[in-house]
Amino acid sequence: MDYDFDRLLDPAPLALEMGYRRLESGVIDIAVRTDLHGCTGAMLEWWFGSRPGDREYRWWHPLDHVSSSWDGGEAGAAVGSTHVVRERMTDLPAQDLLIQFRDPTEAFDERKLRAARASGAVSGLVYGHAAPQDLAQYTPDGALVGTRLIHLCRDTGWGAVLRSRFLFGFDLPELGLTPKQLGDMIPEGVGPNLLQHCYDEFTFLSRVLPAIHTAEHLDRGAIERPW
Repeated sequence: MDYDFDRLLDPAPLALEMGYRRLESGVIDIAVRTDLHGCTGAMLEWWFGSRPGDREYRWWHPLDHVSSSWDGGEAGAAVGSTHVVRERMTDLPAQDLLIQFRDPTEAFDERKLRAARASGAVSGLVYGHAAPQDLAQYTPDGALVGTRLIHLCRDTGWGAVLRSRFLFGFDLPELGLTPKQLGDMIPEGVGPNLLQHCYDEFTFLSRVLPAIHTAEHLDRGAIERPW
């Protein structure tokens, strides 16, 4: 499926910054924009790489997140690992999901991504594939088949802007599913429920992430006494 991922690297306003739409392929494109006050893109990348467990996962979204574990990869990096979660999407029933974090250059042009990081247009980026655990399929090279997710940060004077994108069912047209079949498989309710879930979870996270990040990166020489 053709999709202009590289356009997300440009901070200029998109036609769809907050909302959802059904594409001609039947895929649902969900866009979420969240202000992360006091946070940075580096903090966001660190958070995913810290591989949050059950306790931290509930800090992230105390209403929707149920459980969290990790398979593969190495501590300190999200890429190469699979996040095994149970979560709700706002009003939808809890689901068991797999989120496989992969190198962003799978979707983004490497040169354009490097330039966006150098210019400050991108300060943090997390990219992955997601699918229900009971429907998990993999390509011959080990890529999880299903939805694509992107969390892309740009630092500001007050924190960071997070541009999130979910392409629900992105890989399924390549398996031969028609727009009608995707429409039957992926109901419209996914759009508003996932949009609200994402906005809520990163708003919750922004309230605790700066303190957690500071506590995990203590540098006594850089700490000022409150008195």
